[in-house]
Amino acid sequence: MAAKSAERNGRLKICLLTYRGNPTCGGQGVYIHYLSRALGELGHEVDVISGPPYPTLAEKVKLHRLPGLDLYNPDHLFEVRRLGDLLSPLNQIEYLSMCAGGFPEPFTFGWRVYNFLRARRPAYDVIHDNQCLAYGLLGLPRMGFPTLATIHHPITVDRDVELRASRGVLKKIKVHRWYSFIPMQKRVTRRLARIITVSECSKRDIGRDFRVSTHKFRVVPNGINTDYFYPLPHVERRPHHLLTTSSADTPLKGLRYLLEAVRDIRERRPIHLTVVGAPKPDGAIVRLLEKWRLHENVRFTGRIPYEEFARYYAECTLAVIPSLYEGFGMPAGEAMACGVPVISTAGGALPEVVGDAGVIVPPADSAALRTAVEALLDNPEKREELGRAGLRRVMSSLTWEHAARKTVEVYRETIDAHRRNR
Repeated sequence: MAAKSAERNGRLKICLLTYRGNPTCGGQGVYIHYLSRALGELGHEVDVISGPPYPTLAEKVKLHRLPGLDLYNPDHLFEVRRLGDLLSPLNQIEYLSMCAGGFPEPFTFGWRVYNFLRARRPAYDVIHDNQCLAYGLLGLPRMGFPTLATIHHPITVDRDVELRASRGVLKKIKVHRWYSFIPMQKRVTRRLARIITVSECSKRDIGRDFRVSTHKFRVVPNGINTDYFYPLPHVERRPHHLLTTSSADTPLKGLRYLLEAVRDIRERRPIHLTVVGAPKPDGAIVRLLEKWRLHENVRFTGRIPYEEFARYYAECTLAVIPSLYEGFGMPAGEAMACGVPVISTAGGALPEVVGDAGVIVPPADSAALRTAVEALLDNPEKREELGRAGLRRVMSSLTWEHAARKTVEVYRETIDAHRRNR
């Protein structure tokens, strides 16, 4: 059925799935927006099926909205807007799971996708899931749809870091409950024929944690959004000025180690840190700022429009990525695309992204961060060299066009394997 149309002039009809798609909600929305646009620019026909909050998409990409309860919307957090919505058994599962401390969106979205496609049977050549990995996906190949998924990094890493950061049995139980969807994702991953992941590090770690043979994986690095991340050579850089982007209270992002480095550097020289993001008012980062009296040295921007990112990068002396683990390392690539010298940890896939275009230090090591920052602050020639090298690296291999072309190769492989196995 669907696969027959794959022959037409090499043009594929592609369906991308994302259980939440708005770019402001995180990397899932960014991935869907730019991959779908790049696939369309290569001449393919692209649809996106999404749960709320919905993505913003290029003009020629068609969006199919699958409404859910949207229980994590800050405008009505944990609330059901219409009691009539609870007449649906699937919505009842979603609501009760949330009440029990779980995160049900992947599970319920998967079944909504299955029901949607079963009712319509559109002629898609391939269906590409974006880390939902829900049981509903397993029925799609039986309906005739070649199906694969992207896993950006093993979510087990997030869970384990949060468990280590949690104090007390009750908090640890809550973390386990929130991540109770992980066993489902492991089972579904083992049943899919092909998995795209974004780095060799993620391939290795997902294979180990999910117990999946690595022969299923195809590594396709993410693209960097050069619409918003690019050099502004006419903007003067501020001296002694660091920039980082961070979900401040997510332990995995390692911000506390950068703050500790800033605290120590402050004792010897001027230093300023801008954090693109915002901490929780009563969270661990705010407590560290108060404990170390860093308010004069550290500024949080809150959420900023994408149009402003290039100027923030252009004004900083260097960018620091202190993450303990990244499945890919988009912040490093974005800084490099702006021509900014980068200091990054070796957490996860960051060395694959940075290569020799930045300074690499061990994760969770504030002393190493401090040493690297001071060395680059004292060496303007090295900063210029690294800035040029990073920009070259992005433009030569890390654009969304590169990512889309490699993704299409995996689509064709998946379609061929589906035909052979029917």
